Amino acid sequence: MASMRKTSAAVAFAASAALLLAACSSDGTETDPTESATGGETSDAGGEPVTLTWWHNAVAGDNGQNDLGDYWQSLADAYTAENPNVTIEIEQIQNEDLQRTRIPLALQSGDAPDLFQAWGGGELATQVESGYLMDLTDTLADDISRLGGGVAPWQYEGSTYGLPFQFGVEGVWYRESLFEEAGITEEPATMADLGDAVQKLKDAGITPIAVGAADGWPAAHWWYNFALRSCSQDVIQSAGTSLDFSDQCWIDAGEQLEEFLGTEPFQDQFISTVAQTGATSSAGLVATGEAAMELMGHWNVFVYEGFTDGSEEAIDALHDDLGWFPMPATDGGAGDPTAALGGGDGFACYVDAPPECADFLAFIVSDENQAGAAEAAGILPVAPAAAEAVTNPVLVELSQVAGNAAYVQLWLDTTFGTNVGGAMNDGIVGIFAGTGDAQDVVDLMTAAALTQ
Repeated sequence: MASMRKTSAAVAFAASAALLLAACSSDGTETDPTESATGGETSDAGGEPVTLTWWHNAVAGDNGQNDLGDYWQSLADAYTAENPNVTIEIEQIQNEDLQRTRIPLALQSGDAPDLFQAWGGGELATQVESGYLMDLTDTLADDISRLGGGVAPWQYEGSTYGLPFQFGVEGVWYRESLFEEAGITEEPATMADLGDAVQKLKDAGITPIAVGAADGWPAAHWWYNFALRSCSQDVIQSAGTSLDFSDQCWIDAGEQLEEFLGTEPFQDQFISTVAQTGATSSAGLVATGEAAMELMGHWNVFVYEGFTDGSEEAIDALHDDLGWFPMPATDGGAGDPTAALGGGDGFACYVDAPPECADFLAFIVSDENQAGAAEAAGILPVAPAAAEAVTNPVLVELSQVAGNAAYVQLWLDTTFGTNVGGAMNDGIVGIFAGTGDAQDVVDLMTAAALTQ
């Protein structure tokens, strides 16, 4: 599927531009989180009844709280109040089930939800090629222009098939109290520093790093970051279009991961540990103080909050003890040490959805409602005018890191598409499990590329 490969090379630059906009731009206006501000025309209140189905991954944490899910419900209520002929039926689905099972099966069956979570990049290109997504280019032209470069991962061959509501970068979350207990006085800036921190934590009887390898992608992100440091920007972006993985840097990334795994930095039974569900998940281990660190995206502060009792005191205590630093730099390699990995969340409309789907999507990503989502649930909004609504100090730091990055590379499995991305993740998990090596990852990616 050669035509599918044409857009990935622009993704990293566009994502970086989006983050720069989100971090640095605002019109300074005060907003009502549920104020209507659609990009299209709202439905005629006297029109024929319309039912929209909406699938998203904002599910409740262990404490039962679901700030983003509650906010999405408030937007649905506000929209239907203005458009009484529209009914919106929401289904909240755990992220792994939604992305890897429910959405693909629903699209293939022809019985898909009208509005559903979309992560852009190669995965979206595959959906477009299969004829599953509504073209929003003309219908939501004003919103596409307003959101700017952050829309790029949801575009394919010059057309737009989804809109993002947040975008951020990943790094290492850590518990400051556990660092202090182990005698770690500075955040690791290099892999040598991280290795020293791992040893100090082990000496203090503390699990250094948690990883949810059972879900695949959390383990794979360690390799992604080694690849980001090993490979030049040109090599990575070229691979996004050519799917050529012959450069030695891809092997180097796997060998660096093998070396790091040799220091035994992760919890016991990490291969069977999931990322976000339950107290024994990697997020649960960090949230409860059973592990000191976790490599994860910008969203994880809210996952950690879900393991508290939900009280203001408990959440404040967590925030006070929660730190974050960028992925440490490696020795050598052609990658820029300030480059970062990132990605976002958005929504797309099914190709056969009613027109109200596009109108409701514009409502969701309006400046006012993006600011409202930042205030209510702490998202990192894409809309430049909503940037000042971000107040969480750690998330402000993430935005600053993104703004200062040489470039922000979209998650590699998203960049390379479903086939290659899935094969890559499987190969990396093989390294974690001790059943594969650095060469196997490249061989699997190359073989998968031949099927596209």
